[in-house]
Amino acid sequence: MPGWLPRAMVLALALYACFQLGSWAFDQVIGLLTNVLIAFFLALAIEPAVGRMSARGMRRGMATFLVFIGLMIFSAGFVVLLGSMLAGQIVDMVDDFPKYLDSVINWVNQTFRTELSRVEVQDSLLHSDWLQKYVQNSATGVLDVSTTVLGGLFRLLTIFLFSFYFAADGPRLRRALCSVLPPARQTEVLRAWEIAVDKTGGYIYSRGLMALISGVAHYILLVVLGVPYAPALAVWVGLVSQFIPTIGTYLAGALPMLIAFTVNPWYALWVLGFVVVYQQFENYVLQPKLTSKTVDIHPAVAFGSVIAGTALLGAVGALIAIPAVATLQAFLGAYVKRYDVTDDPRVHGGPRPRRGEPTLSRIRRAFGGNGRTGG
Repeated sequence: MPGWLPRAMVLALALYACFQLGSWAFDQVIGLLTNVLIAFFLALAIEPAVGRMSARGMRRGMATFLVFIGLMIFSAGFVVLLGSMLAGQIVDMVDDFPKYLDSVINWVNQTFRTELSRVEVQDSLLHSDWLQKYVQNSATGVLDVSTTVLGGLFRLLTIFLFSFYFAADGPRLRRALCSVLPPARQTEVLRAWEIAVDKTGGYIYSRGLMALISGVAHYILLVVLGVPYAPALAVWVGLVSQFIPTIGTYLAGALPMLIAFTVNPWYALWVLGFVVVYQQFENYVLQPKLTSKTVDIHPAVAFGSVIAGTALLGAVGALIAIPAVATLQAFLGAYVKRYDVTDDPRVHGGPRPRRGEPTLSRIRRAFGGNGRTGG
């Protein structure tokens, strides 16, 4: 046996053990790293407000505290308003459920010439196997739901604490990071930090503007239909559809449909149709223009970054993908050398130049000329 073989085997086993240990440690802290990443982008989003308040003489910690208090008050008031509204509407729906069921049964009997009755339908629902299994699963899943809620609250608290420290101690954090880098690298790091703040703020601005437009459009629809709580529902649609990725549109449209159903079942269909049409307008017209202007990236790149972020980090990746890609693109654009584009018709989508054709003729043909010198 060669003398190096035992040492190579021991080294290979040690490397494999280190790899397994690193994989296990990464799996254990991936949740914490994700929370820190969310907190970092949240701190970047509130950095402009904190910086303006700090520039006016307020202590940075107090400015950050006031910004977070304002966000918490707004969020709590919004949740309480929607909760009280939804509770009242659910009570009304339960009281009016027999009337809705009768109207549906009458429509079915008239359309399909059946002889259904509400009593038979209620008995079949109450004694169905799927309802009993659902009740049993709901009863056994109360503990799981409680655990999930507590875990979500703890995660939210962790994100807020990290984001508060990132925003309040931003200058100290930048100073500590730059202290271990040479002067040239310090300039690059500070430039990247500034770009990240600008792009994240632009992304939040674009989302807020789209939320405002969406809320106004849905408010007009709800007022025309006579749906109650139109202002609160409009705010709900605007915020949820823009700041909850992937499923935000469906969550935002479900609540107005539910409330509209209590007024008139056909109004729910009108709301559904409007949500679908407006979503297409937003995806193909409004969002590409606003996103490309505020974060300065191509709409196709923005769409691809959201898909990639969702595949990597789920909903969190979809939420932070666009500002992250915009920051990376702006940072690289400052260091990538660019050249003047050659005067070739193919650059403008023209045909390929013919071999042996004079350069002047090719240029004139590219700009609509006939290639003749006149005379």
